[in-house]
Amino acid sequence: MLPFAIYHEHPDWFRPLFAELDRRGIPFVRLDPRAHLYDPADGRPPYSLLFNRMSPSAYLRGGVQGMFFTLGYLAHLERVGLPVVNGLSAFTFETSKARQLTLLESLGLPYPRARVINHASRAAEVADGLRFPVVVKANVGGSGAGIVRYDSLGVLRDAAAADRLDFGVDHTALVQEYVPARGGHITRVETLGGRFLYAIQVYTTGESFNLCPADICQRADGVELVRAACPVDAPKTGLKVEGYTPPREVVAACEQIVQAAGIDVGGIEYMTDDRDGRIVYYDVNALSNFVADAPNVVGFDPFGKLVDYLEGRAG
Repeated sequence: MLPFAIYHEHPDWFRPLFAELDRRGIPFVRLDPRAHLYDPADGRPPYSLLFNRMSPSAYLRGGVQGMFFTLGYLAHLERVGLPVVNGLSAFTFETSKARQLTLLESLGLPYPRARVINHASRAAEVADGLRFPVVVKANVGGSGAGIVRYDSLGVLRDAAAADRLDFGVDHTALVQEYVPARGGHITRVETLGGRFLYAIQVYTTGESFNLCPADICQRADGVELVRAACPVDAPKTGLKVEGYTPPREVVAACEQIVQAAGIDVGGIEYMTDDRDGRIVYYDVNALSNFVADAPNVVGFDPFGKLVDYLEGRAG
């Protein structure tokens, strides 16, 4: 059997995946996007599949050179016929919040009102007409990176004039309405193979935009989770999590999103706007980190189902 190739740069997030592959005796190799190469003239590489786990937040860990390289590499792999999980289409949505909004608009799904800009001089202009507070989001984000809240037009205008807006690695950003989450939580729906896998509610203090489920180590009832998937130095964020079953129409919408985006393994985040009770979808994740200690939160181990799926894709 040719090995699986796991293409990743984060040192901690995928340890449970590696453990499940080892448990089944499935050979795999780990490829580092930060220092990789390929020959466009080469035929199919010696893998049974490649699982793309490249993160848009890699630039925070010294891995910016892997991000745009990955677009070309995935295109090459798909051209030579290698099965790729979370391939080129998925990665283009993962690395562009602007494309995510275009996708949601095309599907007729609600999202927080936003404008896309590429220069700080336009920030105050496009915010006129949006409800404050607003957030400025770097187009290429991940782990809450590059998101800052502004409570008034004047504060935003001053920040733009002082060149304090973070437009990220592709110099593109969203100016978007900040949505107060009803109940103090957001909901994250995880999907596998384009279908619903499970959902969780993440209770947030509103002070942080990093809601990575692998970094949350306490249930909503106060029970500490086994931190098998958490980074050793995971911050004490104060976030709490619990399993949840969304309404049928929300599950259908999330499946529609990932199928349209070509996302094989993904997570969709939504919340209920406390101002008007409307559900809004606000984040599409192709790099989907399962919640830490999932059996204690959602009642089963999603990594077992994930490896079942990878085996099926490898054929």
